[in-house]
Amino acid sequence: MSNRDRISEPSQERFAPSIIKAVGLHLLVLIFLFVSFSSAPEFEPAKPIVQATLVQLNSKSPATTQTDQKIAGEAARTAAQRHEAEELKRQQQKQQQEQEAAQRAASAAAATEQRQAAAAAATAAEEKEAKERQQAEQVEKQKAEEAKRKADAAKKLADDEAAKKKAAEEAAKRKEAEEVKRKADEAKRKAAEDAKRKAEAAAKAEADRVAKLKREQEEAKASALAELLASETQYQQAQADQIGDEVAASYDDVIRRYVSEQWRRPPTARNGMVVEVRISMLPSGDITDVVVQRSSGDAGFDQSAVQAVRNVGRIPEMQQLSRESPAAFDRLYRQRTLRFKPEDLAF
Repeated sequence: MSNRDRISEPSQERFAPSIIKAVGLHLLVLIFLFVSFSSAPEFEPAKPIVQATLVQLNSKSPATTQTDQKIAGEAARTAAQRHEAEELKRQQQKQQQEQEAAQRAASAAAATEQRQAAAAAATAAEEKEAKERQQAEQVEKQKAEEAKRKADAAKKLADDEAAKKKAAEEAAKRKEAEEVKRKADEAKRKAAEDAKRKAEAAAKAEADRVAKLKREQEEAKASALAELLASETQYQQAQADQIGDEVAASYDDVIRRYVSEQWRRPPTARNGMVVEVRISMLPSGDITDVVVQRSSGDAGFDQSAVQAVRNVGRIPEMQQLSRESPAAFDRLYRQRTLRFKPEDLAF
């Protein structure tokens, strides 16, 4: 074996661990780089500051060993620089990711703001539409209320007109009824006045007849007295009594006529009954009292005669007698007893 071969063997023995360490270091750096590249974002690859090439030397000289160590150191520095570059790249990637995240967040916030603005605009549009719809409904409601008010006013006016028309018709009917009643009352009044005038005319005619008879009787009496002379007192009294009886008979007929008009025949009245009643009168012809002086035996007939005399109330013809001959009235009719029979009082 030559000296060169003896010198190479120890060198190879010393160089073998260095190679193993270098290879292990490279493997470790590769594993770390692989893990870093698999987890870190991609950046633009950094240019290595120092490029080193591992060259396997078969030389086992000390110079070769130093060269390998130098290469290993350079490789370690290169790996550290690469690690720093990769770390810088990761930081840059992280910043870029953060910027992108911030941009995405800003975009999301802007989109959210846009959505919120759109939602607010939609809400405002809905509120405006609802407000416009409410205003339209309010206008329609006001129109409906106005139409209803006008309809109510028209109905009230129509009702008022109908009420006025009805009131006018009722007033016309009342006026017509009042006119009919007035005409009926007027006719009744005229009939009563006619009856009264007829009665007064009849009474006047009767009074005239009685007055005429009385005048004739007085003339006859005066003639008789003139013929028989004033010394024949008894004869004169007889003549006066006779004339007075005739006057009394005439006025008795008047009283009987008045009583007959007021008498109502009772169911118990029979022909042949006679009742005497005493009548008290004033010169005006007013009857002040009437009493039964002699009963007919039938209380109903007696009372009917008394009530008929009371219903007469007044005999106007007596005024003439009281004016013309107060003495004759006082003597004959201040109190007068009359006899009544059913047949006399019958119509």
